[in-house]
Amino acid sequence: MSFVKRYKNRDDVGIDIAPMLDMVFILLIFFVVTSSFVRETGLDVNKPKASSAQELARESILIGISREGTIHINESQVDMRTLRSILQQMTAEKPDRAAVIVADRDAPSGKVVDVLDVCNLARIKKVSIAANVSVE
Repeated sequence: MSFVKRYKNRDDVGIDIAPMLDMVFILLIFFVVTSSFVRETGLDVNKPKASSAQELARESILIGISREGTIHINESQVDMRTLRSILQQMTAEKPDRAAVIVADRDAPSGKVVDVLDVCNLARIKKVSIAANVSVE
């Protein structure tokens, strides 16, 4: 009787990665749940301050106006004619949608007025201008 055990040579020896995959999925779920998604215009603007600023609904149409006077919507630069057609298409999908103009504080006021006019022509009933809340 021999006390020596004979082990078979196994060629399929490997590292079990199932626990690591479990941890990766748990971390992925954690970061998705805890992250906050903020919609922006795709434009870095310095908004003016206002003491009467209020927060609006999340489903607003965001229209950005840069310091140079360029207009951005859905993270792409557009001209006035394109802006009007995009706004008409968006309001056709959801007629009670509001628009928020996110203009840089140094943006030309003429561009802001032009965008307000295009919003009116696109039959958007509620148009607001974004501002930071001033704390006094």
